[in-house]
Amino acid sequence: MQLYTLKSQVEISINKTISLKKTIGLVPTMGSLHHGHLSLIKKAVNSCDLVWVSIFVNPTQFNNKQDLNNYPKNIKKDLEMISKISKNINVFNPKISEMYESKLKTEDFDFQNLDKELEGKYRNNHFKGVGTIVSKLFNLFKPTKAFFGEKDYQQTRIIDRLIKVKNFQTELVICPTIRGTNGLALSSRNNLLSLENKEKSAIIYKTLIYCKKNLPKSSFQKIYNNCKKEINSLNDFELEYLEIVDNETLKKVKKISANKPFRIFICVLVNGVRLIDNILVK
Repeated sequence: MQLYTLKSQVEISINKTISLKKTIGLVPTMGSLHHGHLSLIKKAVNSCDLVWVSIFVNPTQFNNKQDLNNYPKNIKKDLEMISKISKNINVFNPKISEMYESKLKTEDFDFQNLDKELEGKYRNNHFKGVGTIVSKLFNLFKPTKAFFGEKDYQQTRIIDRLIKVKNFQTELVICPTIRGTNGLALSSRNNLLSLENKEKSAIIYKTLIYCKKNLPKSSFQKIYNNCKKEINSLNDFELEYLEIVDNETLKKVKKISANKPFRIFICVLVNGVRLIDNILVK
């Protein structure tokens, strides 16, 4: 495994890879890796000639300074986990100044309002930050394929749009959500939870399953009220949103059609820690 911290180092390696006509797989992460990240890396290793993992906590996608400061970091452990998958994986772990140079500036994008739904309602300019850093990474690595998790499905829709807008020659590969034994979607933010709250967070996935099961026989408003009451009854838990949206546009579904897939999205604040999840309903 080779660790890089400078873009100039990466560019030399990437140009060599391209000259050899080898495929490049990119797994962008913010570190504090878990088995969900590792599943993406393994998929990339099985799909591409050369794999790069970026580890960079991107400040422009945080609208809350405390959230940024609290984001878990453990680069030593991250590198150990990556090296166990393959010794041939390259890792890019730059400083903020390397990615943003003189100042933290974001680009403007036409995301066709994908960035205004769900998380976009609560995290101002979050997806501008995501689009900006992913653009920088795609321009640097010129990946054949880029790997992202389905847990952050809204983000994958944003990146799919970004690829079209910027005309990146990159295939977006969306990999299934990896869950703990209690159904909680794996997330770096889970490290910020107490053991008790991590166990109680099983209610998030249970809520999605409950919604999916009961939608055909009950109104969503009634389902929503039941879910909100149960979640908010737990100490430290607060339901921020629970929505049924179109699988493509992410706009709220007013009338459910048996012929059109949709998704149920949820966000729960657990003692201030933001946990999101979603489930596809066909």
